[in-house]
Amino acid sequence: MTTEVKELASELSQEFCRLYPREAAAAIAGLAPDEIVDFLTRSTTANAARVMERLSPDIAARALSGMEIAVAGKVLEALDVPAAAHLVARLPAAEREPLLAQLQPGAADELRQLISYPLNTAAALMDPEVLALEPETTVQEALKRLRVVRHKRIHRVYLIAEDRHLLGSVSIRDLALADPSTPLNRLDVMPPNAAQAMATHEEVVEVLARNRVSSLPVVDFHGRLLGVLRQDALEKVTREDATVNMQSMVGAGKEERALSSVGLAVRKRLPWLQINLVTAFLAASVVGLFESTIARYTALAVLLPVVAGQSGNTGAQALAVTMRGLALREVRTRQWFRVCFKETKVGAVNGIAVAITTMLGVLAWSRSFGLALVIGSSMVIAMIAAGLSGSAVPMILTALKQDPAQSSSIILTTITDVVGFFSFLGIATLLMGLL
Repeated sequence: MTTEVKELASELSQEFCRLYPREAAAAIAGLAPDEIVDFLTRSTTANAARVMERLSPDIAARALSGMEIAVAGKVLEALDVPAAAHLVARLPAAEREPLLAQLQPGAADELRQLISYPLNTAAALMDPEVLALEPETTVQEALKRLRVVRHKRIHRVYLIAEDRHLLGSVSIRDLALADPSTPLNRLDVMPPNAAQAMATHEEVVEVLARNRVSSLPVVDFHGRLLGVLRQDALEKVTREDATVNMQSMVGAGKEERALSSVGLAVRKRLPWLQINLVTAFLAASVVGLFESTIARYTALAVLLPVVAGQSGNTGAQALAVTMRGLALREVRTRQWFRVCFKETKVGAVNGIAVAITTMLGVLAWSRSFGLALVIGSSMVIAMIAAGLSGSAVPMILTALKQDPAQSSSIILTTITDVVGFFSFLGIATLLMGLL
């Protein structure tokens, strides 16, 4: 390949990264870590920042850690402040200060302040670049300050007292249409709806939904303005929380990602697998109680997975709907009775419908009305219990101030298996004369 062709290929690659950074990030995400570092190092600083913002946080942090410190510092400066803080917070403590030393003192101090907050708080996500003015400032002075700032993401001007206490905010649109001599406090000032610095992601999303705004100021415990939460940052963290909940429900660690190390995956999953093993033995002990019944009627062993599978699916449906309702604040724990009663009724109706189909199938297969009656009755009981437990488990965990997603699937599976096995084999023992 000639030098001219190589230069043309490099130019095309840079243009692609500039125009399609998301696609470029997807293309390199599957490469080895050193190859990702090499690609980003060969890119322009602006393109490296564009692509890195769209990589998963773990991959981006590893890439930043693998770069030469001078290059990493330039890329870090090109990132948005919240995104840069999010990456720096993921680095080992020993790597942070040498990297921050490459930045301008003001930028480094901003990042140090941001990464001092826990990752799951509003302050860790906020953008400290806000336009904050005193309420007596005129529109003309505010517009002049706005032209100096030239921050394309500023949509509101915040009004603060001398001690930076948040008083309210004014939209850029109202600012542009107002008379230049008008003080800001004479415009349509929005009340100071804000998120506390230590508020969790869930609390922030709730405040945002309640106030229906595209950005949210962040204040400390004294009401002093610290920064602002942008809509895109909130949407990103909401998506991340949703996927984390999916992992937690089945006992995978919240920190684990698709390309995480084997050691991390084992440490996060193995304890819950051991717990699941204990609960599996609990379900097996229920089957053991009816060993003599199964020995006499081996068809019962064949049909056990049918009852367990249907009740498990019913419980999983109720669990998913309830979890979504809690996550989106559609329901509260005080509404536990309505939610559980609704899912119990759904389980009963679906249980009767599935039981009829199951009875017809078993009757055609075994020619035994007694066996069909046993599995039909147990199916209804098991699916009612599954609907109830699927809605009750996350409600109970939330009421106990625990994460409702934390391995709730394992707890639910234990309940549905135990109830399903016990109802099926228990009814079979009681109706043994009909088998």
